[in-house]
Amino acid sequence: MNNDEIRRNMALFPIGIVMKLTDLTARQIRYYEQHELVKPARTGGNQRLYSFIDVERLLEIKSLIEKGVNIAGIKQVLLPVSESSEEATVITEQTEQKRKELSETQLHRMLKQQLLAERRPGQVSLIQGELSRFFH
Repeated sequence: MNNDEIRRNMALFPIGIVMKLTDLTARQIRYYEQHELVKPARTGGNQRLYSFIDVERLLEIKSLIEKGVNIAGIKQVLLPVSESSEEATVITEQTEQKRKELSETQLHRMLKQQLLAERRPGQVSLIQGELSRFFH
């Protein structure tokens, strides 16, 4: 399976992997979810699953907080994610199947590669592009 088959809003990553890669606690992640800044999908067993987009948003939130922006300011920059938005995390039989085919290690590696790919010097990530309009 190649990365092109994996859409950026597919529910793939359990909170454990997200915590490792963002250095956020489960409590912080749930707090941002309460504020509708991320909207992970839920499995039948009610486990939260995050997409690439969710993880990027969490990293952006973390970066803004480190710059001293409060939650109200973050909400101004990152609009809430609604169920119907393009960025909403989707969970379908197909996404569940793909997730089950991948080991936790593979998921971790995939997410890490995606995040590193977005950090290449000179390359602007989708979120940086979105944010740039607030700073001109």
